Amino acid sequence: MSRLVNYVPRLAVFVAGIVAGVLTASRREREGIGKAAEQDLKRSIADLESRLKAHESANATRFAQVETRLDEHAVKLADIPSTAQIVGAMEQLLSKTMTSLDERLSTQAHSIEALKTTVTQTDNLLERVLESLDSLQTYTDPAELARDSLAQRPTV
Repeated sequence: MSRLVNYVPRLAVFVAGIVAGVLTASRREREGIGKAAEQDLKRSIADLESRLKAHESANATRFAQVETRLDEHAVKLADIPSTAQIVGAMEQLLSKTMTSLDERLSTQAHSIEALKTTVTQTDNLLERVLESLDSLQTYTDPAELARDSLAQRPTV
């Protein structure tokens, strides 16, 4: 962009040279140009130079604004994390999540094993209690149980 700003004054000088060459050539052809025409040409040249300067300053202002915006964008881009940083953060998060999941699964597996052991022990205990009840029942005679229950009934 600064190259373009450098070319604008050179272009103005080139155009002014062409205008001067045209004026000189036309003067040689018409040696009899009047003062009014000469003044008119000088005003035209001065007007052209002022317009060129105005365009040059406007372009310089625009380029300065564009460069300022580019600098602002460069600062914003510098603040954005790189792809490698984002990938690293995601890998770290995934690693922590997987470690947590593994720990929870291990805890659940341990709890399931403890529950299986408890159920087995409960089954064994219940089986022994039932066997004990069966053995107690075989020691008592059913006829005696019937007499005892009749004796305990109230009479009407």
